[in-house]
Amino acid sequence: MASTNWIINATPGRDVRAVLPDNFRLESGQGLAAGEIVGRLHGPEQGPLVFVAGGISSGRFATLWWSWAVRSGGPIDPERVRVLAFDLLPGPGESGITLTTTDQARLLALLLDSLGEPRIDVFVGASYGGCIGLAFAAAFPDRIGELAVISAAHRAHTAATARRGVQRRLLAFARDCGREAEGIALARELAMTTYRTADEFALRFASTPPAEAGDPYPVCDYLIARGAEYAGATSADRWITLSDSLDRHAVEPEAVRCPLTVIGFTSDGLVPIEDSRDLAARAPNLRRLIEAPSIFGHDAFLKERELIGRALHDLLSPLTHLQSREIAA
Repeated sequence: MASTNWIINATPGRDVRAVLPDNFRLESGQGLAAGEIVGRLHGPEQGPLVFVAGGISSGRFATLWWSWAVRSGGPIDPERVRVLAFDLLPGPGESGITLTTTDQARLLALLLDSLGEPRIDVFVGASYGGCIGLAFAAAFPDRIGELAVISAAHRAHTAATARRGVQRRLLAFARDCGREAEGIALARELAMTTYRTADEFALRFASTPPAEAGDPYPVCDYLIARGAEYAGATSADRWITLSDSLDRHAVEPEAVRCPLTVIGFTSDGLVPIEDSRDLAARAPNLRRLIEAPSIFGHDAFLKERELIGRALHDLLSPLTHLQSREIAA
């Protein structure tokens, strides 16, 4: 844990906060126990503002969960643009909350108000973050310049809902049995099988049987390790809420009027490429649809550095060129 704290402390940036109004209500009509929204801002005092959001396990430390993309000299360079990310709500102590991607977009708007920022120049969202980006663009069209969504679409696919539904029932069962941490670990193991592809598992792991029935196979050892790493990262109730939020996600592509870049992967088992194509076909201001194969499936947004890095460079370079000219003037 000490090494992780060192990395966080060594990362340039500052936490920013917005007080959650007492009268704030989710679309469900519920309130949140959290008293504030917490984000982290990197970069110069002035300059274009880029908001970054990732999967449901991401948060304000974008330089950690997307370290290859958000770094000095990287595709999203905090030395050339201001980079903002925030912690998704609800917090780990809340239960029984029903929340939507539009609710997350409204929370982001409150954080922007607190910072005195009228708009985001570019919103880069991957997985759940891409869903929030679409919701933000639809709800606040005057507060966004451009949007890039990666491994995300305008709706949840029924097959993905089926898989996440099993995870939620597993989480609730373990919580109610008093074995929450074990349930979170098992749910993470199951989730990993949906994030990656059969081809990757076949290439990485031998099919050698263990000595006795019930013992783990090589691929199981990998999944068990991933689950153990995640057991303390969240609560069952928070995961249930955010997972359910994904399955409630629905935005009409026609409502996303800002310039839109869509990046999808043909092997993604959670966001089928057909949904990315449908989003692109119906968006009124499509800038670019990028689709590619990847052995990493849904996790391609974390792993396909060259393709995504090039796309982000193309998207953000006009902002940094404009900034350079303004500084020179």
